[in-house]
Amino acid sequence: MLTSEGGISPLLRTAVTSVCPKQYEKNNNVSRVGSEAQYGPRLVGGILHDYLENSNEPLAVAYREHATEAEEQGWNRNTDLCVDVKTILHSDHITRMGKQYQGVLTRDSDEHYSFVETLPAPTWKRNPQVFEGKHITVTRRSDGTFHPNFRPMKVDEGFSVDAYAIGVCNELRKALKGLVEEE
Repeated sequence: MLTSEGGISPLLRTAVTSVCPKQYEKNNNVSRVGSEAQYGPRLVGGILHDYLENSNEPLAVAYREHATEAEEQGWNRNTDLCVDVKTILHSDHITRMGKQYQGVLTRDSDEHYSFVETLPAPTWKRNPQVFEGKHITVTRRSDGTFHPNFRPMKVDEGFSVDAYAIGVCNELRKALKGLVEEE
């Protein structure tokens, strides 16, 4: 039952391995990674995990070194193979290569994830100006109160204290007239 290449035919190999699998493995230098009791089909993720954790190949060694560095920095490594990711994006129709998105990733089921992009929080001015004049500005604080603020005063040759005081008074009246209801 030799094949044309000089090896054992697949039918004979199947018969030998099913009758005495341990003796066949010992004689043919076959090693199994994983449980001795497991001879059935295995998941691809399990095979890859065993390869990466137990092999001395350069790829597996580099993977273990990288994983050790990541764990030392406080990161947990997770690789989910063959999963579907549904993306709900605000900035793009489809994800762009190399672009980072801020959002929430949710695992919906064993092989399905959803990613929803979050919008950055709007930046609010802490004390927005509600009036801006030549001499004063009025701002509204977070508690709802109004605060008049004086602009820098330019004292030069034509400066008059009375004119400045009347200008400030008129601007203050104008600002408060639009902001405060009269009874």
